[in-house]
Amino acid sequence: MIELEQYLTVAGVLFVIGIFGIFLNRKNVIIILMSIELMLLAVNVNMVAFSVYLGDLTGQVFTLFILTVAAAEAAIGLAILVCFFRNRGTISVEDVNVMKG
Repeated sequence: MIELEQYLTVAGVLFVIGIFGIFLNRKNVIIILMSIELMLLAVNVNMVAFSVYLGDLTGQVFTLFILTVAAAEAAIGLAILVCFFRNRGTISVEDVNVMKG
């Protein structure tokens, strides 16, 4: 049987990969969004692991809400990127500061 520490190790590795993806790649917006998704998945793994370990369903319910918010964030973020690409011709992070609302 897989122990709780192994789940926490996998979640920690996913979270660190997500942090490195954000800090090491400052040019590509899509990779930054994917790194944020990795960090959210790491939190989900922690919540489900502790939920099963403690015998409580609360963590699994919160995980469903987090997955819903992450899907909405990805859809809205990609829609914004498509509109930005159509207007500017690039999705570089350095060009985002020229957006005016």
